[in-house]
Amino acid sequence: MSTCLILGASRGIGRELARQYAADGERVIATYRRDADGVQLGAFCARTIEFDVLQPASAARLDEQLAGESIDLAIIVAGIAGPKSPHISAPGRAEFDAVMHTNVLASMQLIPLLADHLAQAHGKLAVISSKMGSIGSATSASWWLYRASKAALNSVLKSASIELGGRGIVCMALHPGWVRTDLGGPGADLGVAESVASMRRVITAANRSHNGRFLNYNGEQLEW
Repeated sequence: MSTCLILGASRGIGRELARQYAADGERVIATYRRDADGVQLGAFCARTIEFDVLQPASAARLDEQLAGESIDLAIIVAGIAGPKSPHISAPGRAEFDAVMHTNVLASMQLIPLLADHLAQAHGKLAVISSKMGSIGSATSASWWLYRASKAALNSVLKSASIELGGRGIVCMALHPGWVRTDLGGPGADLGVAESVASMRRVITAANRSHNGRFLNYNGEQLEW
């Protein structure tokens, strides 16, 4: 039985990842923000841990909660969209801080914390990114701040892969597709269950040759 840590499992993609891994018999540790979400996750997860990426003290508490854990797979899901601007427009300071702290700073705090736990199992680390963070394939200026945050997250993952790959950890950034979640909206192409099932297949198939890659939910390699 493998241990999977899903960071940001309160809803959407994170909750479905936790549900599917647990349904397949994996030992799932899931983080949540609200008590009600923790109760629901507790119905199928082995452990639930309260964690708020915007609270500096949360990382230290999470580190304590994970003491002694060997983790086979960690997936950092937590993210927010921010202002959905159709063109370039200056974000407010509070908007910028909220998006960058959630989408970038959280991973920069979590990845070093998770490294030893993943190294014990020669595990895998995935961050849920977005094709909108690809600089090479950008064709629109919409969602300007969100795009910048995901490009920064990709850089964080790529840099981490250089160091962690030497410790036997396979690191990857994943684009989940355009998914029908609160962020993606009701008109999106993919249901949550379909997106998650596809990403799980990509994660399972990943080996050391995939370390430091940006992958679509169907396994296609994407441009940084």
